[in-house]
Amino acid sequence: MTASIYSRGIALHFDDTDAMGWASITNGSPGDEVWLDRSFDGGRTWSSGSKLGDTTVPAGQGGWRTPDVQRRRLERPRRRRPARLRQGGDRAEIACTPWARTTWNAGSRSTAAATALMQSYNLGTGLFDTTGWWNSANALTALIDNVRVTGMGSYKYAIGNTYDRNIGAQGGNFTNDYIDDTGWWGLAWVDAYDLTGDSRYLNTARADADYMARYWDSTCGGGVWWSTAKTYKNAIANSLYLELNAALHNRIAGDSTYLGRANAEWSWFKGTGMINGSHLVNDGINLSTCGNNGDTTWSYNQGVLLGGLSELYRATGDSSLLTTGRQIGDASTTSTALNSGGILREPCEASGCGVTGRPSRGVRPRPERLQLPPVRPPLHHLHQASGRHRLRERPQLPRRVRPALGRAARLDRRGPAAERARPDERGELTVRHIRAGHPSPVRSRRGLAIRKAYAAAPPRPYPGCRGGSA
Repeated sequence: MTASIYSRGIALHFDDTDAMGWASITNGSPGDEVWLDRSFDGGRTWSSGSKLGDTTVPAGQGGWRTPDVQRRRLERPRRRRPARLRQGGDRAEIACTPWARTTWNAGSRSTAAATALMQSYNLGTGLFDTTGWWNSANALTALIDNVRVTGMGSYKYAIGNTYDRNIGAQGGNFTNDYIDDTGWWGLAWVDAYDLTGDSRYLNTARADADYMARYWDSTCGGGVWWSTAKTYKNAIANSLYLELNAALHNRIAGDSTYLGRANAEWSWFKGTGMINGSHLVNDGINLSTCGNNGDTTWSYNQGVLLGGLSELYRATGDSSLLTTGRQIGDASTTSTALNSGGILREPCEASGCGVTGRPSRGVRPRPERLQLPPVRPPLHHLHQASGRHRLRERPQLPRRVRPALGRAARLDRRGPAAERARPDERGELTVRHIRAGHPSPVRSRRGLAIRKAYAAAPPRPYPGCRGGSA
């Protein structure tokens, strides 16, 4: 990654094998300064005073480099860093390389996906930027499942951070006015309990299920409402209610309450006809007829119901649940409406689905984690769809910046760094060049983020930097 300013050239270098990074300057002048910084959120923010490998071009030299900066394997991030270069003389301009990442925590497609996901994680809020409340629950669940599957625990800190920062948010215990939102969070905390064994997560999942149960009534013979406004009964809220209650029963010795709720839910659900003649789940019921409203067959309505049937089968051993699950699994993986071009898609994608639409298809494969082969749709379908989507969506970045973990470099006026700085888990780095003679580096608040091995953010200008180029 390179940039230039007033004939000076700076470059950001990586050695992926050793997880080392350094910055260099060519055609420089005495007093030019270069250093590395690190960011934990794709270059949006970094902590002040975070220079790594800060060094100055000495007298008589035109080319120079920083010491190596090594990434330390820690599970909890401690610092966020970007990077800059200041030019000698009396100018204050800064040149910045784009942000980039090494292959650390991205040795496979699965770990690279987790590392990319965490670039949207906001440590301050404990949620994921660019998405909403309920999708943060799904993002956290995906992260937890990734830890379980890959064994890479680098991001486990996000579980406790999200919980601590949001346990009192909205309506408390991760409840709010939408019953399905509560169900998403309840399942996230069941997943967190499975991974960590921490009982506070299970207790919160129970509180969520109990909250949802308050919105079950006799309208149309049963079912929970979609929201506290009680205007709609739909598939997603009731599928989540089924899965959460069945999952709790399977984890609480001697339970009968949650099992009773799950059985009642499934009896009501199949009686509504929301599972249509093609074995796909429509969006909800018509309150006038109490039958299938024929609305959109969203992918997540298929996936969450599969999860509920899987958990209920574990609880009861009822083989008819597997039969229904296989029918839905086969239909949802062969439907042309949901699998355009061999890629799982939502019906709204041609016209744009908004922040809540497209992410919902990521929920569809989640029953895979339950590891119940009779219910699971063919794995080869999911593998093929994943491969097609990867080839179609990923940008053709230079090979050295495709993988996902990184560092950044700066130039300022404080002399060679005496110690080898060690960045943490998720740092992305860039190089900046600032003209020496200015009393302090010019701070900018946004970076240019080059994300993970298989996806990247669109380039964004770096305010305060001049002449940066990839």
